[in-house]
Amino acid sequence: MFRAARRFGLALAAAAACASVSVAQPVAQPAPTPVLVAADLRDGVDLNGAWNYSIDPFRDGLAGFHGEEAGKGHRRYDETDVAAAEKADPQALYEYDMRRSPVAYLPSSWITQDPTLRHYEGLIWYQRTFTAHLKPGQRAFLRFGAVDYTAHVYVNGKAVGRHEGGFTPFAFEVTGLLRDGENQVTVGADSQRNADSVPPPVTDWENYGGITRAVKLVVTPATFVDDAWVRLTRDGHIAASVKLDGPGAANAPVRVRVAGANLTISGQTDASGAWTGSIPRPRGLRLWSPESPTLYDVTVEAGGDVLRDRIGFRTIEVRGEDILLNGKSVFLRGISLHEEEIGKEPTRAITPASARALLSEAKVGLNGNFVRLAHYPHSEVMTRAADEMGLLVWSEIPVYWRVAFSNPQTLANARKMLAENIVRDRNRASIILWSVANETPISEPRTAFLSTLVDDVRALDDSRLVTAALLADRTERDGHPEQVINDPLAPKLDVMAINTYNGWYSGDALSAVPAITWRSDYRKPLIFSELGADAQVGFHDENGRKFSEEFQAEYFRATLAMADKVSFLRGMSPWILKDFRSPRRQHPVHQQGWNRKGLISETGQRKQAFQVLADHYRKLAEKAGR
Repeated sequence: MFRAARRFGLALAAAAACASVSVAQPVAQPAPTPVLVAADLRDGVDLNGAWNYSIDPFRDGLAGFHGEEAGKGHRRYDETDVAAAEKADPQALYEYDMRRSPVAYLPSSWITQDPTLRHYEGLIWYQRTFTAHLKPGQRAFLRFGAVDYTAHVYVNGKAVGRHEGGFTPFAFEVTGLLRDGENQVTVGADSQRNADSVPPPVTDWENYGGITRAVKLVVTPATFVDDAWVRLTRDGHIAASVKLDGPGAANAPVRVRVAGANLTISGQTDASGAWTGSIPRPRGLRLWSPESPTLYDVTVEAGGDVLRDRIGFRTIEVRGEDILLNGKSVFLRGISLHEEEIGKEPTRAITPASARALLSEAKVGLNGNFVRLAHYPHSEVMTRAADEMGLLVWSEIPVYWRVAFSNPQTLANARKMLAENIVRDRNRASIILWSVANETPISEPRTAFLSTLVDDVRALDDSRLVTAALLADRTERDGHPEQVINDPLAPKLDVMAINTYNGWYSGDALSAVPAITWRSDYRKPLIFSELGADAQVGFHDENGRKFSEEFQAEYFRATLAMADKVSFLRGMSPWILKDFRSPRRQHPVHQQGWNRKGLISETGQRKQAFQVLADHYRKLAEKAGR
């Protein structure tokens, strides 16, 4: 995201006995402003907790009957004390009252606020007050982890900004709008999407509308570290890219320190407030891996600001058909998961405890080293937990199924989401793959759309790999079925990925699945990004009917036998760890609004197939000596 930086000499700390070098910065799709990287670790006012809310199905809080500005009797964001106004003027007419509206505890989806909102698609207003006391020279930003899907934000009755995209963070500066003392923040969360949205309305997961991730008032100095990316490059250097924001951003000294690694990099920003520098990797630096997820305390000091983060250092690359982690071939023993807590009433508000519960099932229960966080960017709580626990991560944006690939605005929205996702998580060692799409039908507009996203990934982050979940063609060879990978996007990717459901969505008998062969004309590694079959926990059938635990277990045995014969397969993330909510799944006995492809139920009960996959991964790990 940085502009080309000037070359500066880098001063090392006395303890760091290495010479410094400069690194050219890539030109990339502009990232969102402000970035507020590592905002979850910054000081500020926690705005989670109790908020009043008001349903607005016809959006009359945004506009009147004829599209004009909403009248004062409908504007939820006004600072009006409605009860007092009605008492003072018996003729006053208000059709809302935020202060006397129901209370929700955020972050949370409105699905769990009120059972009658179970399938509500539309606008709900949230409001609360908070106290702020800024010191001279300080700045304040409202930072949201995510609002699904479109957010309209107001402070003290004034419009602050609008954000589209239900899974990525955003922030607005509110320094000039804050009063010393009590303030009011109002957020209109609109979950409705249309054919041009990313994702479009038709998906296979629950649309959890609302403010589903943390809200914070972040306080910074006048000049602050807006973005800082610290990583190990493939040529063996520790590189740091820093971008300052504020009146003192230009020609400012910068210092990056890695505690415990005997490492300091110093330099000076250019006229735009950007700087990049690097030094050779210190000999004693411990690399991050699933077996040893080492994280270092990193501080960035510049412009009177101190930014702190916890960062691991590792390399990831492709050589031929192999994926190399820290220079060694790795097989990705994974599982896919949605951002839903284990329990009967998930609300997509991931806590550290719920993240660890999910990831522990993947790493400890399944003997895994990899998770696909589908089908959208998951909470930073999840990616930080993956860093700490040692799980490799596939991260993706919701370019999914029926995307309007010919619409320039849809592409602009996807590019913005991709940038927001990448700049938030570039410091997470666990993330090795950025994915730009899932199961998108081939067409020229689609391939051009996705090619643009791939180019953006490479410009924003050249330290990771790019992939997409593709579909394969079905043919026959020598009388046997064969899956052929011939997607025109494949040459642009580092790693190919295929969703395969032979024996579930196809008419193949499970006994025939192991004989299915795979062919690709591209010499690239392959991941089976999805494979799976539904099973209702506790439903058993000696004949192995679909939806029985026996059928799902046998499906996994057959598909894993097929996978063992694919010479260029380098990983898999079966679908899916846990049963998840999906309104399109309405079998009255086995589904009831849940996709049942989980290896555990929504409450965490393990199905027979769980052990089948866990045993398979244990054998793969033993074979690899890991």
